[in-house]
Amino acid sequence: MRLLPLVPILIAALPVSAQDAADAFAPEAATAQTTKDSGASIAASEWMVAAANPLAVRAGARVLSDGGTAADAMVAVQSVLGLVEPQSSGLGGGAFLVWYDGATGEMTTLDGRETAPMAATPRLFQDENGEPLKFFDAVVGGLSVGTPGTPALMEKAHAMWGRADWPSLFADAINLAEGGFKVSPRLAALVASDQERLSRFQRTASYFVPEGLPLAEGSTLTNLAYAKTLRAIASGGTKAFYTGQIAQDIVDTVANAQGNPGVLSMTDLAVYKVKERAPVCATYRDHEICGMGPPSSGALTVGQILGMLNGYDLAALGKDNPEAWRLIGDASRLAFADRGRYMADSDFVPMPTKGLVDDAYLAARAGLLATDKALSEVSPGEPPFDHALLWADDESIELPSTSHISIVDQYGNALSMTTTIENGFGSRLMAPGGFLLNNELTDFSFKTHADGVPIANRVEPGKRPRSSMAPTIVLKDGKPTLVVGSPGGSRIIGYVAKTIIAHLDWGLDPQAAVALPHLVNRFGTYDVEEGTNAVDLAEPLTELGFETNARALTSGLHAIAITDEGLLGGADPRREGIALGK
Repeated sequence: MRLLPLVPILIAALPVSAQDAADAFAPEAATAQTTKDSGASIAASEWMVAAANPLAVRAGARVLSDGGTAADAMVAVQSVLGLVEPQSSGLGGGAFLVWYDGATGEMTTLDGRETAPMAATPRLFQDENGEPLKFFDAVVGGLSVGTPGTPALMEKAHAMWGRADWPSLFADAINLAEGGFKVSPRLAALVASDQERLSRFQRTASYFVPEGLPLAEGSTLTNLAYAKTLRAIASGGTKAFYTGQIAQDIVDTVANAQGNPGVLSMTDLAVYKVKERAPVCATYRDHEICGMGPPSSGALTVGQILGMLNGYDLAALGKDNPEAWRLIGDASRLAFADRGRYMADSDFVPMPTKGLVDDAYLAARAGLLATDKALSEVSPGEPPFDHALLWADDESIELPSTSHISIVDQYGNALSMTTTIENGFGSRLMAPGGFLLNNELTDFSFKTHADGVPIANRVEPGKRPRSSMAPTIVLKDGKPTLVVGSPGGSRIIGYVAKTIIAHLDWGLDPQAAVALPHLVNRFGTYDVEEGTNAVDLAEPLTELGFETNARALTSGLHAIAITDEGLLGGADPRREGIALGK
């Protein structure tokens, strides 16, 4: 294995223009893009990476081709995503990572979720009368900013599973930040649609809306401040981020956010820790579906949906049968009812984690699906639990943004990581270091109680807000068979569950599975993906008793299947990502 040289040497050796950077790995990348557009998976025999932007994927591919691990490649991919897809993830956000170790067969999850500042109170998002703030009144500004976790997670993953030289992993991102990259169609469109909020803060406006005009698609953008931040982390580790000038700049930006200051402190940054947690797994058919447990609701809710469907023959029904989608939709509604009542940061509130995916409990809940119509109403169940079940239903809002990375390396390691700054462009605050700050605290419930009963996902100092991110690794006989995840707010759960069902029950390859039109039911209304043949199921589902709504469902699924013949990768056609392998 050849370790990459230190950053200054590597940067001198790398091309400096955005076009040159894009041309590297051009044949493989062109094939990957073509296969995505044509609906076919890309195949590889040694390694594969799938993520939301071609420049980020190529950065990961370079690391893997030079002998790096999936953890090494993730650092490179995330560093570039924070530059070219800043609206979705970055150094100012948080992430969940699920890891399968090819040498030991062990699974680990890393919790890099943001934390509430120690000065936060349960009434953080209430006005002087105790009434919840309007959502975007809370989002835009410093009040919503939690302690970022992504840099610490990157460093911990590299320390646990990396092989490549740490400084070298930032070379592509630094090179693109200094030499420039072309603004993608998606970034340009999102800047234009959010121009008013982005213009509220001078530093953010000068970057995304220079001279009052939103970034134009195809224009070349540099970010010298981001390059400087990455150089500091490359040479000094994440201590350079969580202490010193970068940290002080973050705190000052939050505290001085005009009209909506926050309470993040230097202490909050200095004491932040990534938490290693046991994975949450649920049985589906002859597979284990494993992912991130609390404070994420992702693995539990996906696991509940699939666990309730275990006794129903979805394969025989097929993907175009409204009866299959009735079962999936009502299983999702039942799972979301449990999610709303019980799921939160288990370091702060007792949670029936094992009980929620207990086989007997899910079998009992599955019995509710044995009808020929949609359930008229759903309510939380009573999973086995050694604590009282006295919690009120949560009312938090979770809007889609986020990004997902799937990687398999030549050593048999598999990585699934979902990464976010929460809402598109987060808090709309850009730190002097060239990255956006999250608005993750608005994933907490704005209310503390309902009718005098406490809400599990209320704000508390040091607590991590509940998430729907669902990075997932599917196992069979203890070996990974599918690495998958998606952005999309609370609809992430439905996107991931659908993709697993499409692959395992309906036999679709990864590209076909991620591209399959979406039908998502969380709280009663069945969302069907507009402009697709999912709309054809709207009338049959209405006849079954559902209210339906045709709308855009812009997931960002990235999936890698691990087969006896090799690797198959798929990238969501709804976004700009690709899969690339060797």
